[in-house]
Amino acid sequence: MKVVCLLLVLVAAVAADKIPDFVVSGKCPAVDTEGLWNQQRSEHARYAGVWYQQAITNNPYQPNKKCNRIEYSHDGQSFDAKTCGINAEGNLLRHNGKIYPNPLGVPVLSIDYDGMFAAPYTLLDTDYSNYACIYSCIDYNYGYYSDFAFIFTRSATPSDNYIKKCLDVFQSYNVDSSRFERTEQGSSCPYDALEAL
Repeated sequence: MKVVCLLLVLVAAVAADKIPDFVVSGKCPAVDTEGLWNQQRSEHARYAGVWYQQAITNNPYQPNKKCNRIEYSHDGQSFDAKTCGINAEGNLLRHNGKIYPNPLGVPVLSIDYDGMFAAPYTLLDTDYSNYACIYSCIDYNYGYYSDFAFIFTRSATPSDNYIKKCLDVFQSYNVDSSRFERTEQGSSCPYDALEAL
């Protein structure tokens, strides 16, 4: 999978005559994915349901810019994912995806949305009822990596304590909290229309 990802990055770099800004020098932080997997695997069904994206790092694969509502349904093994929100042009947009155990036996979930490549999906921390701190990081050859981070909450208008909790978790993995941009949520969002998509 790393070879395919590197190839995609290189093709994009050649096409743009530069390395994309989300590919940076260095390597992914050390995360005990096996420990997290063993701790969370039996609880995966509790992760199902509706989440609201509260913050995100730069991610060219996320076209929705505000009111992001994510719904996961769990079949005992994997999740079907439905992400709805409003894009930069102001249009309601839906994307379908799947989250499933890594097929190569690596102790991590993989996320695969329509038209995108599969990537690791790590729950760095969650209480399943209020917040989830999600991280995806891919190491490439030659000392480069790309990472994407998300903060989800069960409420569209959560307590700031849940946002801070995730920011602290990310900071503990040396993911700079200043990279996060808040996602607009709240009374201006057409949640009924998004749910109906």
